[in-house]
Amino acid sequence: MSLNIDQKKAIVTEMRTLIINALSIIVADYRGITVNEMTALRKMCREKGVYIRVIPNSLMLRIVTGTNFESIKHILVGQILIAFSTEHPGTPARILRSFYKEKSKLDIKAANFQGKLLIEKEQIDLLANLPTYNEAIERLIWLIKEASIIKLIRVMKILSSPK
Repeated sequence: MSLNIDQKKAIVTEMRTLIINALSIIVADYRGITVNEMTALRKMCREKGVYIRVIPNSLMLRIVTGTNFESIKHILVGQILIAFSTEHPGTPARILRSFYKEKSKLDIKAANFQGKLLIEKEQIDLLANLPTYNEAIERLIWLIKEASIIKLIRVMKILSSPK
């Protein structure tokens, strides 16, 4: 189904507004994914606050021009989907990576985080492993608790040792 010029302008305007507020963008090749699998992926993304869109590459080029995500321009080839979040930069990468492990048909081509293009699998995994705000707070509390326990053990050891 072809889009008329007004529909294309509306898509570009809407997506540009969303992408300007995005923290990261993941570009993936979705060839070989069935309709049911795509529906499941969209549901997973919706539950986690991740936007996932399949947009013609020519429109995507217009959307990212002049934004922090301009570096993905040369990646926009073939059948691609774009996933992004305005809440946490690692969530789209985490969802697509877990989906890939289950279905192994989704090919993550690249990511863009803070204006930097990430192409290597290890870089994308680092992005996916970024802790959320709550996870970071939990880790900090655990570290403080553990440090306190270690100090207490040292003090007790010093007090209990004969002089």
